[in-house]
Amino acid sequence: MRAVLVLPTYQEGSNIEPLLRAVREAADVDILVVDDDSPDGTGRIAEALGAQLDGIRVVHRPGKAGLGSAYRDGFDRVLGEDYDVVLSMDADFSHDPAVLPDLLAAIENGADAVIGSRYVPGGSVVNWPPHRRLLSRWGNTYTRAVLHISPRDCTSGYRAYRADTLKAIDPASTDAEGYAFLTELARRMTRQGARIDEVPITFRDREHGRSKMSARIVFESMLLVTRWGIADGIAAMRRDAS
Repeated sequence: MRAVLVLPTYQEGSNIEPLLRAVREAADVDILVVDDDSPDGTGRIAEALGAQLDGIRVVHRPGKAGLGSAYRDGFDRVLGEDYDVVLSMDADFSHDPAVLPDLLAAIENGADAVIGSRYVPGGSVVNWPPHRRLLSRWGNTYTRAVLHISPRDCTSGYRAYRADTLKAIDPASTDAEGYAFLTELARRMTRQGARIDEVPITFRDREHGRSKMSARIVFESMLLVTRWGIADGIAAMRRDAS
């Protein structure tokens, strides 16, 4: 299978070169870095490495537009090319590149999408304070209950998608930013009847740079999940009535 990793970046100058090298050592995949004009030169560092190593491209975007926007841009570019699998991950080493072969193997074994999950047996979180663990667990439990979707880790960005599965849910038409974007994709895939598998990962909090998580992102995510849940419930009642 021909695979490409879409990697959104912002202010990851201390991580980007070792991460790209680790990805290339772990799996035979192309890489598309989508950089939101990082002031620390993340995009330039990635581009310089791309001149040394084959299969690394960089999209330089004008300004910080957000995670969902970066993924929409990256997915739109690669879905027009001849790839069988599209991967995604965080750029801060919270996702171990060594797990990439496991994601690809799950696709080869029949999954339409695979999530690297903290919350299945074998998964774990390292170096997170208790309040972040609780917030993440609660948010994912709430999301599963409200949206009636199966993944235990709806907000994990460590993923693999069959390219035709991703194309079928039309990521370009999504609205969410932040980690709600990842939930929106899981919801759409579930409604399309896609098989979503999860493989365990150890999520490690970043060692360099600052977290992009904020109270606004969490609030947006929960607000959108509630709105989607209400919309799905109304749609189900209308179907039953008809």
